[in-house]
Amino acid sequence: MKFIGLDLGTSSLKAILVDEDERILGEHAVPLTVTRPQSGWSEQDPQSWCDAAITALSALAAAHDCSDVTGIGLAGHMHGATLIGKNDEVLRPCMLWNDTRSHAQAAAMDKTPAFRDLTGNIVFPGFTAPKVDWVRENEPNNFARIAKVLLPKDYLRLFLTGEHVSELSDAAGTSWLDTGKRDWSDDLLSACRLTREQMPRLVEGSAASGKLRAEIAAQTGLPQAIVAGGAGDNAAAAIGAGVVQDGTAFVSLGTSGVLFAANDRYRPDPATAVHTFCHAVPDTWHQMGVILAATDALEWLSCLTGQTAAQLTGDLGPLQAPSRTLFLPYLGGERTPHNDANIRGQFLHLDQATDAQAAARAVLEGVTYAFADCQDALAATGTTITAALAMGGGTRSRYWLDLIATTLNIQLQLPEAGDFGAALGAARLGMMASTDAGPEIATLPPIATTIDPTLALHDDLKAGHARYRKAYSVLKDL
Repeated sequence: MKFIGLDLGTSSLKAILVDEDERILGEHAVPLTVTRPQSGWSEQDPQSWCDAAITALSALAAAHDCSDVTGIGLAGHMHGATLIGKNDEVLRPCMLWNDTRSHAQAAAMDKTPAFRDLTGNIVFPGFTAPKVDWVRENEPNNFARIAKVLLPKDYLRLFLTGEHVSELSDAAGTSWLDTGKRDWSDDLLSACRLTREQMPRLVEGSAASGKLRAEIAAQTGLPQAIVAGGAGDNAAAAIGAGVVQDGTAFVSLGTSGVLFAANDRYRPDPATAVHTFCHAVPDTWHQMGVILAATDALEWLSCLTGQTAAQLTGDLGPLQAPSRTLFLPYLGGERTPHNDANIRGQFLHLDQATDAQAAARAVLEGVTYAFADCQDALAATGTTITAALAMGGGTRSRYWLDLIATTLNIQLQLPEAGDFGAALGAARLGMMASTDAGPEIATLPPIATTIDPTLALHDDLKAGHARYRKAYSVLKDL
């Protein structure tokens, strides 16, 4: 038997093919584009996800024997508002996780205690509910036509299976889920002038949600495999990385940044701005500190300087004490711990000696300090992290890994196939849904490298973090 994992990311859709022993037999990625019509807006065409899936699945089937594929798992970027009408037509472009236009609607919802009480989270502007409320206020014709609200990977599921289904790890990021009870809250939906009938059916991430439609199977050369519930991107990455047991953790250096810890019980603390969501397997939850710009901040600098990220970070040498230059990476607002949609990025203490390489160091340090803020927020909930897997495109920079390990004073473990963590997690969920396998198959991947803190520099970087926090407190209202 073989299994496929599809990871719908912001910048690309990745697909991997694995066998029963989880050996990666093939992989294929298709780039995606994001449009930003106005400041703070971020949108994507849902049809591009479907086209990318057909391309990726067809490529796998053309290059490998996929006749015995029995399970497909889906992972995807969270919080996106994909609004569809009664005939499953898309009503408008999907507003993505990093779209912050609905900050006023989010603030109004967050003043209603039931949202924090039932979801276990602040209502962040990036979450789904305030986006849909923005549509109600600004695009009433579209709001009136909503038959279903789907998250991005769940719209892709609809295309692949014909089923309106979501799962709990992704649904927990909408602000409509009773996270402790693992079910939609009729009260919260009603507060947003929506009904349960406009929501997809819920399943656990490791359960079956449908089968590949016959026409999609024929088009791609695949059998009509079972499609698992799947997971939001970070929960899927956790399944791929074996971060399921209480106390295990990972740090993700993707477009956004995540410090993720698995929990064996529901323990929300909304005031910390830590996300508390359902995990992708039954009776588990997780907490996340989330920053909106990780590698995205480095890509921004790359566009500004005309140098690639690799060029900017390739010659930084061994880890150094923090630079005088400070960078606050709030290019599109921030979540943990600030919950501030209006704050924007800052460079401080620039001088004639600040060249592109010095700016790159400051960007890496600024993002690392944002992770340290997340670590402090998690600690306030009682979650202590001593070691974490490191995943995502930013892990190509050894300097950045050394910087994170030292600033957070934790050991980082670099998996051999970190770029495909979420896709592997999706494939594992596909295996669980289509066989007798259970959550125990979510084991730690092979580790290529472990990175220990450079203790001689920890105090210097801790002082740099203190300067960073002071800068935020001074500049947040400018």
